[in-house]
Amino acid sequence: MPTPLFTALPTATVRAFQAGGPDANGQPPERVLAEGAGNPCRHCLQMIEPGAPMLILAHRPFPAPQPYAEVGPIFLHAERCAAAAPSPDLPAILASPEYIVRGYGADHRIVYGTGGVVARAGIAARAGELLADPGIAYVHVRSARNNCYQCRVERG
Repeated sequence: MPTPLFTALPTATVRAFQAGGPDANGQPPERVLAEGAGNPCRHCLQMIEPGAPMLILAHRPFPAPQPYAEVGPIFLHAERCAAAAPSPDLPAILASPEYIVRGYGADHRIVYGTGGVVARAGIAARAGELLADPGIAYVHVRSARNNCYQCRVERG
């Protein structure tokens, strides 16, 4: 079974948003101050500290629009942060009890039958099982409550 590597959004994508570039809806990211402890940055894969400037924007973590290319809200640090290196360790942003784990094919479409709600402790194992299938190109981890994109998982 391949080692799953949790990966962050590409730095070039994040820097464009931090510079005010349009989101998936063609709008500039909203700049706000983080409130509470539930604001995961999809670039450094750390929680944004309460009171820190952050961006809220619509993101499509796919190369092009198509029926399966979901768009949803994400948070990013408003100021530059370092990208998290791909790692087999669960990112700090995965702090909830459970998440949706779902496989996608090389065509960037959902591979039916792969999605499910998984307890936090089982995310890496489930991602590894999915990535053992040659028909799965990558895996998304999404919030179990709102389906928000958290990170991508690739073969190590």
